[in-house]
Amino acid sequence: MNQERRSKILQLINAQGTVSNEELIKTFGISIETVRRDLSFLEKQGLLERVYGGAVKKTFLRVEPSYQNRELKHTEEKIAIAEAAKAFIEPNDTVFFDLGTSVLYLAQRVTSDKNVTAFTNALRTAIALSENGCKVVILGGEIRKGELSLTGTLTKENIQRFNFDKAFIGVAGITKNGLTDFIIDEANIRAEIIKNARKTIVLADHSKFGVRTMCRVCDIKDVDVIITDKHTPENVLKDLEHDNLEIIVAE
Repeated sequence: MNQERRSKILQLINAQGTVSNEELIKTFGISIETVRRDLSFLEKQGLLERVYGGAVKKTFLRVEPSYQNRELKHTEEKIAIAEAAKAFIEPNDTVFFDLGTSVLYLAQRVTSDKNVTAFTNALRTAIALSENGCKVVILGGEIRKGELSLTGTLTKENIQRFNFDKAFIGVAGITKNGLTDFIIDEANIRAEIIKNARKTIVLADHSKFGVRTMCRVCDIKDVDVIITDKHTPENVLKDLEHDNLEIIVAE
């Protein structure tokens, strides 16, 4: 009986990506104690990850999707996230714009009237900011083919020369254990950006939550703001909460 029910719980999570305790109680007619035992058992088997109020599909991605593939996905959500992120940029700010499609959508919406000094290691983002009349500083380094981002020791050393009022960060995966990325150099660069920023703002659509990739960037406690879209489950966001974290769901 237990095995059959736990198998069906896994089917639900794999289909939906997430499931709440309340949903499991109603679906299987079981107590909250039984739900917790089932989820604990499945988590120990490495089949799911428990979060506040339920569980999420355990996802470990080993291969980075191409830029072209990411660019075409979740466009409406990324635009909504960018519009919400724009409100954090104040006149005369020094801002770091990380690589990634969500951050690029934000860069396309920053105008010269803010008198922002923009730093970036992403060539597409640099062009978008420059076309909008912003002052842009491109950090040196080796160009990654396809991504058109600058990476390596030179990039990291240049970041260490500056302090930023705000840093807008893209990310490959977010769990309660922190932010992760696919590429070692880029994870190290993102960690350096976060270290040198007064406020770190993560832009992440719903597909990034519950995902863990090879390279650790930072703990959740190192992030000040997460901006996501309305498709990110509430229980997943609840599980990320800490005293200094602001979570914004863009409509």
